[in-house]
Amino acid sequence: MPLMQNLGYYNGTVDTIENMRIPMTDRACWFGDGVYEAAHARNHCIFALDEHLDRLYRGAQALEINMPISKHKLANLLNTLVTRVVGSGESAEQFVYWQVTRGSQPLRSHNFPVGLEGNLWITIEPRAIDPIDMPIKAITAADTRHLHCNIKTLNLIPSVMAIHAASASGCDEAILHRDGVVTECAHSNVHILQKGILRTHPADHLILPGIARAHLIAACERLGIPVDEHPFTVRELMNADEILITSSGSFCQRVERVDGQQVGGEAPDLLQALQKDLISEYLRETNVIKAS
Repeated sequence: MPLMQNLGYYNGTVDTIENMRIPMTDRACWFGDGVYEAAHARNHCIFALDEHLDRLYRGAQALEINMPISKHKLANLLNTLVTRVVGSGESAEQFVYWQVTRGSQPLRSHNFPVGLEGNLWITIEPRAIDPIDMPIKAITAADTRHLHCNIKTLNLIPSVMAIHAASASGCDEAILHRDGVVTECAHSNVHILQKGILRTHPADHLILPGIARAHLIAACERLGIPVDEHPFTVRELMNADEILITSSGSFCQRVERVDGQQVGGEAPDLLQALQKDLISEYLRETNVIKAS
């Protein structure tokens, strides 16, 4: 079967993303009613897939969404579909996105019927991970999101507006805070290095427990770097030795400017050790040798 330039999937129908058609009765169209995950694949191997699936199913359970497919079958489906799409560069890197909405119902109603079966969406397209050694610029912004940030839902308007404001300021990310206490970013987790310690907001209801965040903490454990999971303030952020951003698409990038002010740059050796460890893990786990 020839490789596709990209792939869209909806409840068993497969085509290019541009040709896919989604029913208006899907509750995602009315309410953003669903959960999602996103990961990168290299050599047609999806990085940290089990962790992404575990989080998806936890979120679906919390929202009482009836999953239309078992975790094992969804893993097999994703692993099969990535083999049908070309990748970016020699390592065939791909961006893999999937979501499950609560389902479809013929009439718009905030209330949902018990037993409604979810709808499965998948998109796959060639895309390399962001260069891990490329520093980024950020702004700070008030965190106006709901109080269930730990669930990766489709309701992302506050994040959309925050990242748009960052872009309008010539920046790459928005670092969110609630009354001066840093939570996370518009689409990533944020951490600081201070006096040899990694500080990160606890994985409570105010942040998404990022897969890349968990891998960063594991890297700290491997390297003997202490981790402090307690909130820190915007003032502490601005005075940190380094500010780190983690996500499934960038792993661990340094922030060099916040609100136009130069920040970090005081612990380059520690930062590079973490980046080297994380990228080595990614390359090692996706170093799949395909049979000839």
